[in-house]
Amino acid sequence: MIIKNLKIFSQNVRKNSLIINTILESLTHFDIILIQEPPWSEIRKIPSTSNCKGDPLIGSVHHPNWILIARTPSCDKDSPRVISYINIWLLSFHFLLRNDIINHRDINLISFFNNNICYYILNIYSDSSHTTLKYLKDTEVNIDNMVLITGDFNIRDSLWDHFFPFHSSSSDDLVIIADSF
Repeated sequence: MIIKNLKIFSQNVRKNSLIINTILESLTHFDIILIQEPPWSEIRKIPSTSNCKGDPLIGSVHHPNWILIARTPSCDKDSPRVISYINIWLLSFHFLLRNDIINHRDINLISFFNNNICYYILNIYSDSSHTTLKYLKDTEVNIDNMVLITGDFNIRDSLWDHFFPFHSSSSDDLVIIADSF
């Protein structure tokens, strides 16, 4: 099977599980959903040999029609600020989180194969200090076949908002990064 079109939805949910649940339930006509600032907390307790109440299962919202792709945090303060959901009908395209290329809590780089060619989608959350943009600017990564770079960059600029009166050097960094891919 070959994909000719992908329907992709991107949204900052500001750690709100209800918004993610609503998106996953109602946007079934999309192929990929990219989330910034997902909730990351205890989902439920799982059986434990050392705790009679069970151990906490930590993560984000799950849904039977969607495959969650997220970086595994190394500690409590390392929870991912970007995640992706892939519609289950796309399983045969072998979507993978590519931590081997970029391993950062605010970057979700996924790859997939279409007609034996590897393609990439980059989901980014950059905080108000533009930490992720600075990281990407200082990291040399060459990725061919980038289909999409999207996310929440937290940049207001007169380049794309004519009602905003200022230009930001962070937007220049974003353009440089996008051009590099």
